[in-house]
Amino acid sequence: MKMLKDDIKQMIDKLPEDCSIEDIQYTLYVRSKIQKGLKDLDEGNVLTTEEVKARMDKWLNK
Repeated sequence: MKMLKDDIKQMIDKLPEDCSIEDIQYTLYVRSKIQKGLKDLDEGNVLTTEEVKARMDKWLNK
């Protein structure tokens, strides 16, 4: 947990001095989504191009 906390502190330190709370929240949100995506990739929880196209066709042709 300390490593995560240190990473977040460093991330916040890289933001501009005049950043808002919303800027910090957005940065944390994006980091979280990237980490989730990398974890999904490592675990093989991904879709093929064909699966994505099939889902998109289904959504767009409703």
